[in-house]
Amino acid sequence: MLLGEYDIAVIGGGHAGIEAALAAARLGMRTVMFSISLDAVANLPCNPSIGGTAKGHLVREIDALGGEMGKAADATFIQSKMLNRGKGPAVHSLRAQVDRKKYHAEMKRRVEEQENLQLKQAEIVDISVENGRVTGVRTSTGAEYAVKAVIVATGTYLKGKILIGDYSKESGPDGMFPANELSKNLRRIGVELARFKTGTPARIHADSLDFDKMEVERGDDKIVPFSFETENVGENKVNCHLVYTNAETHRIIHENLHRSAMYSGLVEGVGPRYCPSIEDKVVRFANKERHQLFIEPMGLDTKEMYAQGFSTSMPEDVQIMMYRSIKGMENVEIMRPAYAIEYDCCDPTQLLATLEFKKISGLYGAGQFNGTSGYEEAAAQGIIAGINAALKLKGEEPLILSRSDGYIGTLIDDLITKGTNEPYRMMTSRSEYRLLLRQDNADERLTPFGYRVGLISEERYRKLQEKLRLIDEEIKRLESTTVPPKTANPILEKYGTSPVKTGVKLSDMLKRPELDYEKLAPADPERPDLPDAVCEQVEIRLKYDGYIKRQIMQAEQFHKMESRLLPENQDYSSIHGLRLEARQKLNKIQPKSLGQASRISGVSPADISVLAVWLETRK
Repeated sequence: MLLGEYDIAVIGGGHAGIEAALAAARLGMRTVMFSISLDAVANLPCNPSIGGTAKGHLVREIDALGGEMGKAADATFIQSKMLNRGKGPAVHSLRAQVDRKKYHAEMKRRVEEQENLQLKQAEIVDISVENGRVTGVRTSTGAEYAVKAVIVATGTYLKGKILIGDYSKESGPDGMFPANELSKNLRRIGVELARFKTGTPARIHADSLDFDKMEVERGDDKIVPFSFETENVGENKVNCHLVYTNAETHRIIHENLHRSAMYSGLVEGVGPRYCPSIEDKVVRFANKERHQLFIEPMGLDTKEMYAQGFSTSMPEDVQIMMYRSIKGMENVEIMRPAYAIEYDCCDPTQLLATLEFKKISGLYGAGQFNGTSGYEEAAAQGIIAGINAALKLKGEEPLILSRSDGYIGTLIDDLITKGTNEPYRMMTSRSEYRLLLRQDNADERLTPFGYRVGLISEERYRKLQEKLRLIDEEIKRLESTTVPPKTANPILEKYGTSPVKTGVKLSDMLKRPELDYEKLAPADPERPDLPDAVCEQVEIRLKYDGYIKRQIMQAEQFHKMESRLLPENQDYSSIHGLRLEARQKLNKIQPKSLGQASRISGVSPADISVLAVWLETRK
């Protein structure tokens, strides 16, 4: 029953699948995206929020490449907040609470209206591979589609299982059907799978909460959008609230640990280290008297609230006791119980940097299927997989981002080089170059890549060039403008910084941590009227000039190691001097360069020295 022929099939309509399908279609590929339920397209099964620490960086980078997540979040947010403002710009991260239903509807509409893209409700049960190359897919109803490439973005649906106390049921998130058959097919064609777990808190009724007993968490007065193209940013419509667990909460948890699916032995999968269940937090951090929880709305047209930080696999009666032990939640009514969910995923060391499987031409992985957690990590992989599947079919060079290009490059390199034995979460600390990889300069770093592959328009690229010109001109103006002491000192003394005896450059004044553009205004009457984004970049570049230059030098050293390429399909067992573990790991990963080899767990500096000498002898 052959029902169609396409260039690319995307399995899954979540955040990875959407970015993959949109990217492929926009690059001219006839694309089909399959979702088990069209009502689950762009679903936010956990917290309806986009961004957060390091995750906001990923959303900005996706947008800079030509992706959609940032635009959809800007169109549907109900509260926006820049996190970590009290710290340096490297860790500033945008986070937005979005309206869950409106985000789904907005993103589904964008998918439906995209040229070259068909959206279909179906469960894919088989991927056909002939002579090591993908040739088609088959649905559970027997419909077949001939394709040249497949992107697997199955999220938590792949053999999904819901666990609540001693109850377990095969299910996708939110009670959706699981994808049970595809795992067997993937194993048959040679894909190694693992078993991971994640969880989500209960949804609670807003009218059963006493918000007067909670701390209010308001959004920012001045809202910064995710997308560099968003001009009308909208406004905050809701408040979030902060509450804490207490001794009674912890007592209830300890007395019922044996009833938790995680502690009773019912859970087989490995959970995320950086997003543990509440029972795991209480056990692992026994000395902590309380844990913070955020009560956040699910949308404007619903009474459902999300209790961030309160995920659990306890049975429902224990959940009620736990939740009602919290101040302001004494009479809480649970609308949807919390649950843990297990699912199959692949070992990402089977992938190339393009996210294509090494041993199966035309098969790509993206999102939680690759062992990650989070909507943003999924979307980041999705756009790269979609781009590279399209570029391969067009016979063009792939898009491979390095660790110094962006957090997306760091994410993918970590996965394919080190693998992961738990759901991988992006954090700013994972990057060696985080001062270079700020969210505010994601357009400067990655829009040229998006333009090269064809996802960024000529107009948007020209606007970026104009922005960079304005930044350079303003820095030159500040560096060439001298302010006399009689003008500078009143400002310097007002803000508690040392006065000067001779004239001082505006650039040197701006470098002082106590001053910013606004405080400098009385000494700078000739300041041009510049966009906020230009002023932000000028200030950051001047204030952090020395640190930025140092990281640029580190990045240059990194590129030297990356440029020392290793041969493909090399048998490292034959290289004398390598340790046994290094030979095994190198044979499995098949690193592209000496730099990548140095990041493989189990390959020591001594092994790298042996490889470097061996490379020289091959010359």
